[in-house]
Amino acid sequence: VGHCHPDIVKAAHEQNQLLNTNSRYLHDNLVDYAERLSKTLPEKLCIFYFLNSGSEANDLALRLARQYTKHEDVIVLDHAYHGHLTSLIDISPYKFRNLEGQKEWVHVVPVPDTYRGLYREDHEDSVTAYADEVKNIIEHAHKKGRKIAAFFVESLPSVGGQIIPPAGYFQKVAEHVHKAGGVFIADEIQVGFGRVGKHFWAFQLQGEDFIPDIVTMGKPIGNGHPLACVATTKEIAEAFAATGVEYFNTFGGNPVSCAIGLAVLDVIEKEHLQAHATEVGNFLMKTLKEQQIKHPIIGDVRGCGLFIGVDLIK
Repeated sequence: VGHCHPDIVKAAHEQNQLLNTNSRYLHDNLVDYAERLSKTLPEKLCIFYFLNSGSEANDLALRLARQYTKHEDVIVLDHAYHGHLTSLIDISPYKFRNLEGQKEWVHVVPVPDTYRGLYREDHEDSVTAYADEVKNIIEHAHKKGRKIAAFFVESLPSVGGQIIPPAGYFQKVAEHVHKAGGVFIADEIQVGFGRVGKHFWAFQLQGEDFIPDIVTMGKPIGNGHPLACVATTKEIAEAFAATGVEYFNTFGGNPVSCAIGLAVLDVIEKEHLQAHATEVGNFLMKTLKEQQIKHPIIGDVRGCGLFIGVDLIK
């Protein structure tokens, strides 16, 4: 919402003067913030865990998925990046290809990229073709006696090249993943909080009928303050709690972080930042497309709101 936004600075300062403690102590800010966030999401996603970073959020999402499904394996998109913890380097082809390589429990599927990918704009049904790649990899894993815990995906792949997956792809993939006993995790760390303009969450671009099982948040959530969140369903949270090992995070969800989180939501609403992302994004896309006509090196201009990619070609 902008560098040193006065409303954010004020919220942090005022709460800092009153109290900052760990989340074992009850505080209204935590409940108020969870309630406000829940209003932006489908009703099913009603349990919230607060943390300090996107990496922490994705690591917890992985744990939730494994505990709930009792499976281990994870399917990710090629070129994906999900964070800097060891567990996340393992599911980030962008990183592990230059490090220790691919683990046995990780399965990589092609990015649903209709410009450079396997199935392009001229394909009769790229949605089904890309979803079938997931189905095939699940079948291949099953033959080796492995079981799928989760399909882990950024709602709009960012590091992989600002890709806009074709609408309907997530629904078809979720069908295959659920059938295999896995869950669908949407990583909204870079693309959530109204960045896509049309919607508050990027996964909503896929259509109203699509709801992930777990959503992770970070980056814009605290406007530079270390804050992150995992939202999930009651069933998944209950399976996680049933271990008897409660989830605890010293600073996650502390009163100051929650005051900041609330202030960010206020600013997004008050300053109509979603509409702004749409308007500025449309203007940028329009002017980039004008450049594309002039310059053959610009192969593709794609995007939604302020998530925009310019694909340069030789």
